[in-house]
Amino acid sequence: EYRERLAESLVNQVTNLTLFRSIWVQPEERGKLLQILPDGGRSASIIRTLDELEACDLFDVLGELGYGLHRLTRLERAEAFSYKQEDWLREMPEETAATVRAIASQFGKSGTEGLENKLIFQVPEVTKAGGLSALKLVGKPSGN
Repeated sequence: EYRERLAESLVNQVTNLTLFRSIWVQPEERGKLLQILPDGGRSASIIRTLDELEACDLFDVLGELGYGLHRLTRLERAEAFSYKQEDWLREMPEETAATVRAIASQFGKSGTEGLENKLIFQVPEVTKAGGLSALKLVGKPSGN
């Protein structure tokens, strides 16, 4: 019943997976969405715990529940990124690609929150790969 109520509320607020993805990647919009679900942001976390899905990001928990998304663990999603973006990464300087992979690996460890960590460029793995200076080889990252 709790799952059904959560899924219904999610789909009533966000009608399809494409829209859900676009909201999820915007921290402020994601926060608003989580707050209007049953029990606020806790409902998705409760389902994740009850279903023993701690290895999954809340995106996958909700995506499966509301839209039938094939659920992946955070680690599987990070590995899929490296695989699916292999050609794009190969076009970058080696140090830049290594930094992007190190950043993606932070998702594998701690999900969306890991990517949005303001200290991500101080994480040893990211620093060792080249960090912010490696990203500057191909653009103008703000580092904020």
